[in-house]
Amino acid sequence: MKVISIGAGPAALYFSILARQRFPSWDITLLERNARGDTFGFGVVFSDETLSNLLEADPPTHAEITASFAHWDAIDVHIRGETFRSAGHGFSGISRRRLLDILEARATALGVTIEHGVDLADPERVRALRGECDLLLGADGLRSIVRTIWRDEFRPSFDVRKCRYLWLGTPRRFEAFTFAFAENAHGMFQAHAYRFDDSMSTFIAECDEETFARSGLGDAPIAETVAYLEKLFAPWLGGEPLVTNRSQWIQFVTVRNERWHHGNAVLLGDAAHTAHFSIGSGTKLALEDAIALADCFAGGGTLDEALDRYEASRHPVVERTQKAAQDSLVWFEQARRYLALPPWQLAFSLLTRSKRITFESLGKRDPAFADDVARRFAASAGVAVAPTEAPPPPMFTPLTLRGMTLANRVVVSPMCMYSAADGTPGDFHLVHYGALAQGGAGLVMTEMTDVAAEARITLGCTGIYTDAHTAAWRRIVDFAHDQSGARVGLQLGHAGRKGATRLMWEGIDEPLAEGAWEILAPSPLPYFPHSQRPRPMERADMDRVIAQYAAATTRAVAAGFDLIEVHMAHGYLLASFLSPLTNLRSDGYGGSIEARARFPLEVFDAVRARWPEERPMSVRVSATDWHPHGITDDDLRALAAMLKARGCDIVDVSSGQTVPEGKPVFGRMFQTPWSDLVRNEVGIATMAVGNIQSADQVNSILASGRADLCVLARPHLADPFWTLRAAAAQGWDAQRWPVQYAAGRSTLARG
Repeated sequence: MKVISIGAGPAALYFSILARQRFPSWDITLLERNARGDTFGFGVVFSDETLSNLLEADPPTHAEITASFAHWDAIDVHIRGETFRSAGHGFSGISRRRLLDILEARATALGVTIEHGVDLADPERVRALRGECDLLLGADGLRSIVRTIWRDEFRPSFDVRKCRYLWLGTPRRFEAFTFAFAENAHGMFQAHAYRFDDSMSTFIAECDEETFARSGLGDAPIAETVAYLEKLFAPWLGGEPLVTNRSQWIQFVTVRNERWHHGNAVLLGDAAHTAHFSIGSGTKLALEDAIALADCFAGGGTLDEALDRYEASRHPVVERTQKAAQDSLVWFEQARRYLALPPWQLAFSLLTRSKRITFESLGKRDPAFADDVARRFAASAGVAVAPTEAPPPPMFTPLTLRGMTLANRVVVSPMCMYSAADGTPGDFHLVHYGALAQGGAGLVMTEMTDVAAEARITLGCTGIYTDAHTAAWRRIVDFAHDQSGARVGLQLGHAGRKGATRLMWEGIDEPLAEGAWEILAPSPLPYFPHSQRPRPMERADMDRVIAQYAAATTRAVAAGFDLIEVHMAHGYLLASFLSPLTNLRSDGYGGSIEARARFPLEVFDAVRARWPEERPMSVRVSATDWHPHGITDDDLRALAAMLKARGCDIVDVSSGQTVPEGKPVFGRMFQTPWSDLVRNEVGIATMAVGNIQSADQVNSILASGRADLCVLARPHLADPFWTLRAAAAQGWDAQRWPVQYAAGRSTLARG
């Protein structure tokens, strides 16, 4: 097998080492454009997990690398005069030049040919080289010529990020992976710093575009830039200088490729993918690419089969890493958002930014740090904890909204049951909501409950527009209050253009075959092409709907609900006014977000006017339509600010379901970033919802300041007693149990 690599970085070098060990007859040549020792950057960082992979793949290389390591296990966060240290993380740094020297020496000793200073800018030469070998490695980094030549086959995408960063070094020896935030008249800069040998540290300075523009550094000579940063970060540099190495301000580019191989050409490392430096994964991914590719050849079969195995095995792993890296880089892009948080909470938010570290894993790595976070969070909730007492997990701290205090931060999400008779909740609902209330959640929300018969989604939806409805809901609320510590919230809604449809299990959002009623919307757009076309609302329709919401609110007061929520999400009537996809009006109720929000806010005002002053009010919103022409983040900010000004106490931040062609990107806690945006930019309490599955996720979201309440849907369908189980699993004995079930607590504790 004749192998030629375009590029001689870590991926190509390590693959050549592993390949020559397993296949001594292979003829491997690496062609590198840079002179030997001429490399960008200063140090690279590895986790302990990465090191174990290297040990297993090639022990001699592992021994050489680890002998040159600077090792540490702590992360320091410096913000506004305070320092927070979290231990137990396990990192090692090494000079990038030293790493390349080790790999190159090992490869050369195994018979690999390495040529430096080779000009490979000519596409025709690269095409010719491909024809001269059995395997062509595209290991030539971010600006890969291999990827460029066969662009149509690899189908790359490039996401140029917002922040500017500058890669520097310093003789200052940092004892921990260090994040420092510095503010001046121009804005905020952040530093990512770590030691990589006995005398030097990497020092990456980063700032957002607005700060960069105000600083004037874009046009400044590098010496002037260095002097500026030395002054700014003087408290952490300890009098040491910053040094450059081909340093310039750049923007990070996230590279993805739909395919990683074409014919006998295959991509490795940065040519195939990039991951933001804030999680230290670029070189890690390159080395693990090399391991995976070598393993796939060792598995036998044809060249195509080996490359197919390589791509199939690595692509999902890399996608997960890139997702974590994306979460991390976005955190730093919007770091100014978190300056309003207490410094300890900003530090915890930083540590948990990529979801790889959580409240629970921090407790295992550094129990003292996690305990301090829990104590500070409890104090912020008004809970006094004696030094000798264990603090409550964040999810088991109270939250007060106006005159309502929730015993904990867990919320049962509104979930339509489609089981009412003429809008009246029956025995099913009593058992359903009664069990959920007894299950320990601080707040139980009803399913979307409609303000009129013609406002229903389906014939099975609940309503609150007759005396029978009020009495039925009163029975449920009284049971919850008498038999549990839960508060009960009513979600008020109107289906709009998504009304007159079948029960969920008969065809979700599909129109009724018969018995349909007239439906309303801001514009005459059917949900599906075969759905009923709604009638555009006139002023008289708006006045009637507002009156229906007001009357329903009066009934909600009589039913004893503790909180009322206006449903402005998921494509229903009020949401369809808010979204530019469904509101095409040219009058005062369409156009800008302020105009599109006009009618929904009129509804809100009518409900707030009827709802007792001492009881809180929430609104559920769709933060995005998952459509390029839908709701924007700026729309969300504006809407949340308008709701806050009108007396909304908390925003329930959901997303999507506006149009059937929306393309949501699901994942763990996938809607929490919008809760984070609303809470920390608009300054209003939020509920986070969307694939929140575990108590650890709830604690992590709350402690990091991304939400004030966590809303869980399907987990509560699977287990109405989810909160009680979570309390037992965390050893939290103060959670209230129904007296009839208290004997079961010991069973959960043993489990």
